[in-house]
Order: sequence, then structure tokens, then C-alpha cells
Amino acid sequence: MTTQPQAPVAVKPVQPTRRNAELILLGFAALITTVALLLVEATQEQGLRWDLAQYTVAYLALFAGAHLAIRRFAPYADPLLLPVVALLNGLGLVMIHRLDLAEGENTSQGLGGTANQQMLWTLVGVVGFSAIVVFLRDHRLLSRYGYVCGFAGLILLAIPALLPSSMSEQNGAKIWILLPGFSIQPAEFSKILLLIFFAAVLVSKRNLFTSAGKHVLGMDLPRPRDLAPLLAAWIASISVMIFEKDLGTSLLLYASFLVMVYIATERFSWVVLGLALFAVGSVAAYYLFDHVRVRVQTWRDPFADPEGAGYQMVQSLFSFATGGIFGTGLGNGQPGTVPAASTDFIIAAIGEELGLVGLAAVLMLYTIVIIRGLRTAIAVRDSFGKLLAAGLATTLAIQLFIVVGGVTKLIPLTGLTTPWMSYGGSSLVANYLLLAILVRISHAARRPIGTGPLPGGPIAAASTEVIEKV
Repeated sequence: MTTQPQAPVAVKPVQPTRRNAELILLGFAALITTVALLLVEATQEQGLRWDLAQYTVAYLALFAGAHLAIRRFAPYADPLLLPVVALLNGLGLVMIHRLDLAEGENTSQGLGGTANQQMLWTLVGVVGFSAIVVFLRDHRLLSRYGYVCGFAGLILLAIPALLPSSMSEQNGAKIWILLPGFSIQPAEFSKILLLIFFAAVLVSKRNLFTSAGKHVLGMDLPRPRDLAPLLAAWIASISVMIFEKDLGTSLLLYASFLVMVYIATERFSWVVLGLALFAVGSVAAYYLFDHVRVRVQTWRDPFADPEGAGYQMVQSLFSFATGGIFGTGLGNGQPGTVPAASTDFIIAAIGEELGLVGLAAVLMLYTIVIIRGLRTAIAVRDSFGKLLAAGLATTLAIQLFIVVGGVTKLIPLTGLTTPWMSYGGSSLVANYLLLAILVRISHAARRPIGTGPLPGGPIAAASTEVIEKV
């Protein structure tokens, strides 16, 4: 009796999770951070103390915990996102410690000064990151609460303006909630909530934004009755600039909205109309509000008042000039001469001590995060995930442009902080939450077909298909 030959069975290759690569990269980030800290200590003649090892161990344990959370609950997430951010955070901690030394802070115990506080905020941020990775099993659940997020974001944005100046104002800007012992900058969290709202609305109301009106100069302009969302975003950004004197948040939110509208509609007419409204608002604000006029005049000629309004910008330019191509070396510069160097002007401190080469390397790290975020937006299949991932990545890009452009005199100063590097608890925690959402979306984008539904509920196969190994 003869048997028919069996046809060969095709075995589908297993999609690698790349978690081991992530772990190795985290080790490199910890090594670079430790070496940078030792260089600062040696250059500043602080001596090598055993208590500094505690911070290295804490840094390793903290990000190892975040890695384990990703390995268990989002195993297909992009392996580059967390290590790159960990390195940025570590270099920021080292530079903040360096600035503490420049200001003569007591460092007999631990890092001392604001670096200790930044380490605590890093702990809070990474714990928040891990919590979102663990409990947010499907990023599309956020779309169900789009309008709730929008309402909450607007409330958070408006709270500082409604509070008395004694509870909300510092350095002329009403952007804080000042509480005993610490303060909160609610606009940092509002940014994330509003991005979720923008993505949810653009997906559910796409027809409203794609309806064509008159054809002018090769563009299909939207119908006048469809301009309400754009006008609402413009009014909200202008209100932030007027009542809270926060140019950075105003520009960031409005620019992020325009970018997301363009990504959703692929119609350049929305960008043209948005930029026209921005130009009108900017010109009006220049003539009506003193704080805007001072910022613009300082940007145009900071040397007109080098000891007053232009002092911060002048010192920043001197820092970049002193750093040159290769920098003065960690611990060898004078970054403390720039006011608010650990917050708004940490890029100037990096430019002085690491030079153009070091600053370019830092900017490349940010570019990696942004590009990986945009590739996640391309790979994920659901429309909400695409828009949200693209919005999160482009918001980081816009914020980085505003920060670097401000400290290098390319654009007027706005007061925004550098993500994951500048001192500030609200900014650090909010950006870790933003990263966690991006990691969650990247897990859905890279997850192969046939591995069952995502934990926490069924997911359509289209949203889990992998188009390439990113």
C-alpha cells in the first residue's frame, strides 16, 4: 500500500520582540550617564563618594522596572524609545547636578540641590510610565473618552488664570498651581489630554474637515461653517497668551492642532488659514500686550539692553560661543552665568560644555524618538492610533524646535522646557506619560497577526497587522 507524499507545511517565522536589545541599550544609557557624572565630579574636584553609587543603582533599578513592565505587558513595543529617553533623562540629571555645583549648592549628601528633587520626579515619572503600560491594554480605549479628555484639558489649562496671582504666578507667567512644598504646571498634562481629544474628533468628524468649499489658488478651501474648530483652537491659544502670558504653550498647542488637521485631511488650505490667523493674532498681540512686545524686541536685539531684558539671551549666546565645536568639557564651563539654566536654558549649558558636536548628538537622540514615533503612526492600522501617535511625535518635534530656536535666537523666547532634560516635575512626569502612550501604540503596530487578542479585550486583526519590522 502506497501513501501520498505530504505537502510541506509552511512555518511562519516568529516575530522577535527585541526586548533583549532594549535591555542592552538601557545598559549603555546607564553607562554613559555614570561616566558623565564621574567626569563632572572629578572636574569639579568633588571627590568620588560611595553615596553617588546609590543614584546609579537607583537609576538602573528604575529603568529595569520599566523594562520589565514593557517586556511583560507590551513585548512588541519599539525597543529604542525607552533607552533613548533614559539617556536623555540621565544626561539632564548630570547637567542639573553640574549647575547645582556652579551655584554652590551643598552636595555633601548625594547629588544635592535640585538634582535630588529631579531624581524624585524621575521616580514618579517612570512609575507613571509603567502604570500606563500595564493598565492601558488598548490605546483605542482613549478614543471613547475623547470629549472628556478635551474638557479636562481645557479645565487644566484655565485653572492658573482663574487663581489669584499669589497661587499661580511666577516670573510674570500665570501657569502654575502653587501648593505648600511643591507646584504643578497643569498645561503640561493638558497638552496630552488635548492631543487625545484632537485625534478623537478628527477621526469621528473627518467629513467636517474634508468638505470642500471654494477652489482658490489651487486649494480647496473649507466651507465657512466648518471653520468653527479652527477658530476655537485659535481663540484658546490666544486666551492662554493673554491671560496666562504663556507664549510657549499657546504656540505649541495651536501648532500641534494644525499639524494634526493636515495629517488627517491632507489639505494644505487648513494650514494656510491657520497660519493666517496666527499672523493676525501675533501682530495684534505685539501692539496690545507689553509682555509680547518685550519678548519680540529682546529677540530682535538682545544687546540693546544687555543688563536688563536681554541679559538672559546675551548670556546664552556667550555660552554657545564659548563652547565652540567641541565644548569646554563637562564641568569646565561657566553655565551658571545663564539665568534659569537648569530649566529654560539647559540647551545653552549643554552647548557650552559639550559644544556643537555634543549638542548635535543630543538633538539626534530626540530625532530618533520623533522618527520612531512617526514610524509607529505609519505602521499602526487604526485611524485613531495613527493620528495620536503622529500628534505625540510632532508635538515633541515642535516643542524641541521652540526650545532650541528660543535659546539660539532663531525665534523669540517662549519659556518651554526641554523634554526629559530640563528641571521640572510637571514637565518630566507629563512627558513620561506621553512616552507610555507612544509605547502602547507601537506595541499594537508591531504586534504580529495570529497571536490572539490584545490583553484586556478583542482587537481587530487590521489594527495588529505588522507592515514591516521597524
